[in-house]
Amino acid sequence: MSTESAVARLRGDGRGWTLLAIAVGWVFVLGGRYLVPAVLPQVKGTFAVGDFEAGVAVTVIWATYALMQSPAGILTDRVGERRLLAGSLLLTGGSVLVLGVSPVFLAFLGGCAAFGFTTGLYGPPRGTALSRTFPENDGAAIGATLAAGAVGSAVLPFLAGALVGSVSWRWVVAGLAPPLLVAGAFAWGAVPERERHADPEVPPVGDLARDVLRAVRVRGVTVAVAAVTLMLFGFQGLTTFFVTYLVDAKGFAQPTAAAMFSLLFLGGALAQFFGGALADRFGERIVIVVISVAGVPLLAAVPFVDGLVPVALLSFLLGTRLGIVAVTNAYVIAVLPDAVRGTAWGVLRTLFFLLGAGGSTVVGAMADADLFAESFYLLAGLTAVAAVLFVFLPTREAVRADYA
Repeated sequence: MSTESAVARLRGDGRGWTLLAIAVGWVFVLGGRYLVPAVLPQVKGTFAVGDFEAGVAVTVIWATYALMQSPAGILTDRVGERRLLAGSLLLTGGSVLVLGVSPVFLAFLGGCAAFGFTTGLYGPPRGTALSRTFPENDGAAIGATLAAGAVGSAVLPFLAGALVGSVSWRWVVAGLAPPLLVAGAFAWGAVPERERHADPEVPPVGDLARDVLRAVRVRGVTVAVAAVTLMLFGFQGLTTFFVTYLVDAKGFAQPTAAAMFSLLFLGGALAQFFGGALADRFGERIVIVVISVAGVPLLAAVPFVDGLVPVALLSFLLGTRLGIVAVTNAYVIAVLPDAVRGTAWGVLRTLFFLLGAGGSTVVGAMADADLFAESFYLLAGLTAVAAVLFVFLPTREAVRADYA
């Protein structure tokens, strides 16, 4: 299938506005989460804290984001994607203001928690809305959206790195509020209400819990979630301290380090855009195995690569590990039973984001113990384990047969 044909399929029947609205929102939700690591050197200076405390702050963002996934999944099944997507963006606009005005580090941690909770409302309805709107091209639609988020993760930290020399990090973070509010209004206007049947029957809590547990225990889902958790743990550790490592260990100026950070996400954007389409054509397993295997030597090479051009190339290639996200998201959402899809997807996202969030704290603790370089070897080893797990990922048809 040509790129032009794939784009036409995503735009058909007026669905392009829905895709655009969800993608624009994800630009600021995801880009905002990676803006914080880009200004960590200034945050550390303002509050006089070390790498461990900085890692805890980022872990708080991702842990609270994780804790919101299950409630967001349940709310998706109850109130629909439109309300949650728009509400998440509006509330996130308020949370960045809290971050920007924090007078002490404890208040900053509270702002991180608020930011994590409000952005946490966005993920589950984003995935289910795209899967429902593009049932035949879910990999491509999710890949395009995640690629847009990766572009935001490249552009926003780059702008932050360029601005912090002349503008306080507080203004940089709080400056996200206006575009978040605009994106929320766009989502409300462009995402259609989910079709509802009259007087839907709400299952008892016990039956719902049993159905969700059955949905998440099948082999394909457990293999995918275990591998994704390891990949996310590695990515969290890498992205939280990549700018700090380039500044402290490689001697880069912060604007240059922020540019390298942006290249990482540009590589991720391309991998996500093409990864979803390639998986739709050739199958999930081959795509994610290749991506995860390639990530092992790339992570292990970080301490050994020096010089602007080599680090730039390595940064770009490191981002390709993001290509697995679109593929695994589409895979898991598609194989979950429709009756509990939102709830089960929220539970799974809570699991792998909560466990993956620890990557920031672990790398921060290793950095404070003068084991910064060794932390990249640890992340490479975890990526290798994930690659082995992906080898055993069954097809969608095999997973659906397990539910029968």
